[in-house]
Amino acid sequence: MESQDVSGDPGGQRGFICASFNQDTTSLSVGTKTGYRLFSLTAVDKLDCIHEGVECPNVYIVERLFSSSLVVVVSLSMPRRMNVYHFKKGTEICNYSYSNNILSVKLNRQRLVVCLEESIYIHNIRDMKLLKTLLNTPVNPSGLCALSINHGNSYLAYPGNSSIGEITVYDANNLSTVTLIQAHDSPLAALTFNASGSKLASASEKGTVIRVFSVPEGQKLFEFRRGMKRYVSISSLSFSADAQFLCASSNTETVHIFKLEQHSPSQDEQSPTWSAYVGKMFTAASTYLPTHVSDMMHQDRAFATVRLNMIGLKNICALATIQKLSRLLVASSEGFLYIYNVDPQDGGECVLVQKHRLFDSTEEQEDEKVEENQEDAPPQPASQSYAATVALPSTPPSSTTLMGYSEDGGAQKGEVIPEHEFAEGPICLEDENEFPPVGNQSN
Repeated sequence: MESQDVSGDPGGQRGFICASFNQDTTSLSVGTKTGYRLFSLTAVDKLDCIHEGVECPNVYIVERLFSSSLVVVVSLSMPRRMNVYHFKKGTEICNYSYSNNILSVKLNRQRLVVCLEESIYIHNIRDMKLLKTLLNTPVNPSGLCALSINHGNSYLAYPGNSSIGEITVYDANNLSTVTLIQAHDSPLAALTFNASGSKLASASEKGTVIRVFSVPEGQKLFEFRRGMKRYVSISSLSFSADAQFLCASSNTETVHIFKLEQHSPSQDEQSPTWSAYVGKMFTAASTYLPTHVSDMMHQDRAFATVRLNMIGLKNICALATIQKLSRLLVASSEGFLYIYNVDPQDGGECVLVQKHRLFDSTEEQEDEKVEENQEDAPPQPASQSYAATVALPSTPPSSTTLMGYSEDGGAQKGEVIPEHEFAEGPICLEDENEFPPVGNQSN
């Protein structure tokens, strides 16, 4: 699932640095000045903090593997070092150091991927062995990449060019390039796979058009227009679990939800309405118009929208089913989680039903019920993320020796991740064995 450095001035004052949803949107991870927090997303009215980690301060990357006790953490105090913890046992599984600052980390039940500005490291999550290093990748200052949560394919997508929107799709299981997709004219800003890894959504730095491609073929399936009036910075893209919807958030006050449905000619013929007639006229006229105008007329608009009460703040969004209803979740750098109801039939404006404070260690938890006539908060100024501003010195790639993990807390060699970690269903948090122990590895 989508993750993002969502640091901003308001949240920064309270210690809020970053946030990420886990792979199936059942958990929210938050990095703070004092450590990190993990929240359960199983109810609307209540936001349970299931763990607070204080092993290292100033956490700017925190990623949880599904609903397991495995969590990956990177701190501003040691930005080249990745720490892997079993948070339920309070034990460090391993740590790994890299040649430059870590910009993003992605993981599924088969692979763990670490992205630097000009290189990508692919690890086997069973034992954390380094399987492949992709060196001299196009300059990627934001650490943009996406990993399919389906460990059966483990497709990895990252920018194939720093000046145009080319996507490299890489098979992280078989360690080979799958395809190159010419997605946009401008550099990429956002990427995400659907749950099965069969679809890949992308947006460029302009932020006006979002495209969806088939994987591994790389064929364009859908094209959505987010807006026409202005360029925006897309901060996150996320599919629903069934891949019927795609949500997109940006530095504007609007979150868009698009519906992935094919329009068949027979449907238009069966419903001879005025709008269908106008649609046919536009389609016919588009053949005589310039290409960019014709393309615009064939792009679908948002199925549903959300109006946030802030502008310019970083945020991440995700679609989830909570208590049997479709919800849109938005975690913002102001330090709140917003939950909206989504009408999967008619779309339209989504209704805000709950607002949770992602409090820091000095604050008391405060859940705020939404009132009908809630006043809009004043717009907040935009701020750059850590990944966008970090300076990366050039040094040869290097890594540290990994220490293994066992039940008695000592190092053991040759252990592997339990097979139930690779089950189709969610990992059981209560299972005492649900952690990936690693053997001594030196790479």
